[in-house]
Amino acid sequence: MSGFWDDAEVIHSYSREQALADGVLVDVSETGREAGFVWPVALTAALFALVSPTRVEREEGQDFEGRLWDVLNLAVYAIRTASENGTERRFTVAFREAGRDRAVGLYNEELLLVTGPGDEMEPVVTIGFPSDF
Repeated sequence: MSGFWDDAEVIHSYSREQALADGVLVDVSETGREAGFVWPVALTAALFALVSPTRVEREEGQDFEGRLWDVLNLAVYAIRTASENGTERRFTVAFREAGRDRAVGLYNEELLLVTGPGDEMEPVVTIGFPSDF
């Protein structure tokens, strides 16, 4: 069977390795393994920025490790409780929002987990906002 793109010339490609080196993706595989992932895990830069607490959020007791742990554990839960197969899972994480001088409250963010092939066709996981993909 012949595909539409079979004879197309590749003008440019951008690898996962390049995205990790550029900071477009941030590797969190070590903590991901602790949370139950067996494949490499990366966050998009936008999600990494949200997981990294501001000064005020740190003063309110938030820390990067705890926020990352919440994201990864809820991602694992989304995988384990899925009723169908697929390469994507949507899930929601509650974050504590801090205003300029004090905590404001909680808010929910919908996140997307995508599994797919890495640069060498190995399975990898990427987590970010739906708009990141």
